[in-house]
Amino acid sequence: MDLILRNARLADGSGDMTDIGIENGRIVAIQPDLPLARETIELGGRLVSSGFVETHIHLDKSGILDRCTSDRGDLEEAIGEVAKAKVAFTPKDVYKRASRTLEKAILQGTTHMRTHLEVDPVIGLRSLEGVLPLIKEYAWAIDLEVCVFPQEGLLNNPGTDELMVAGLEGGCRVVGAAPYTDTNPPGQIDRVFEMAREFDADIDMHLDFGPTAEGMDVDHVCRRADEHKYGGRVAIGHVTKATSLPVDKFEAMAKRLSGAGVALTVLPSTDLFLMGRHHKHDHNSTRGVVPVHKLLPHGVNCALSSNNVLNPFTPFGDCSLMRMANLYANIAQVGKRADMAACFDMITKRPAQLMRLKDYGLAVGNYADLVVLDATEPEMAVAELAPVLYAFKRGRKTFTRAPVELHRPH
Repeated sequence: MDLILRNARLADGSGDMTDIGIENGRIVAIQPDLPLARETIELGGRLVSSGFVETHIHLDKSGILDRCTSDRGDLEEAIGEVAKAKVAFTPKDVYKRASRTLEKAILQGTTHMRTHLEVDPVIGLRSLEGVLPLIKEYAWAIDLEVCVFPQEGLLNNPGTDELMVAGLEGGCRVVGAAPYTDTNPPGQIDRVFEMAREFDADIDMHLDFGPTAEGMDVDHVCRRADEHKYGGRVAIGHVTKATSLPVDKFEAMAKRLSGAGVALTVLPSTDLFLMGRHHKHDHNSTRGVVPVHKLLPHGVNCALSSNNVLNPFTPFGDCSLMRMANLYANIAQVGKRADMAACFDMITKRPAQLMRLKDYGLAVGNYADLVVLDATEPEMAVAELAPVLYAFKRGRKTFTRAPVELHRPH
């Protein structure tokens, strides 16, 4: 064997210590007392999980705080500020900022990522040109796929449709949407489904991003998923409007999503930052973060993700999905151990299912895309924001973080 991770605790196991044997980039054995390998790493009972999966992040507009203002902190300002800034984007500029953000994600244990990239007549395909080279250049540490989408409208923005098609022809595997910026939201959704079918692409939409439950499009998306038999290939993100739904309508939405096979991704940091600003007074503001752990029992696949990093949509962030899981648990008032463990699942196996990843998971025969956390169980890793000490991509170590050491006086 090439590598043995000795005395590991599996994130989806019993909690007992075992060894993990790795050869030719795959897990070949999971059992105690494996024989010697070319390299052995003693974990001392620390937690091993499949690598973290980021399904919703914007590499193209990350790291632009120095070019924008964030005075009001609302969605309209964020869209407007980024729209002005991206006029000056170049492929080289996007490549540099995206590389920096991608490396931050790698250093936080992310081994798979879907990035959402804007196309429109202003930016053209420049962001795509900046990001596409990263797929190959960082394949040693992360699998990166691209979702192309129209941030500023599709049907009301002539030329955008052709650019999205060009992106799909150029290698993008996912097509996205932002219907709330269009003059005809249902029409944009319909056109995106047409593109997806034409290019056999998955769908990942920004949806129902607003402070109240008025004018929600989630049912329309579910209807189209049913009609086109696209269950399991459609994801929606944000859906902050659902936080204003009464319990009976929230549960009805859950059953509709589950029946249609539509997954939901919550972006805790962005949703918390942008929502609740519609109040005339600065008290009793809504959180704006959908309690997705309450959707899981209804059969809805849900994920937690970062969305934006260091821009007017979210003027902070370190690309840590562990931080997103912990933040979500705080916002959603998660206290049960089972729900805390579910938060961990929503940055690992659930987003892996959303992205339809093959050979993912802690099982013999799967790829050795793994992380080691300074914890012994998933729920406590979330509760304590456990740091990632190692990550492996196809069995190759991609980084090492030394455990913190306390220096007591002699």
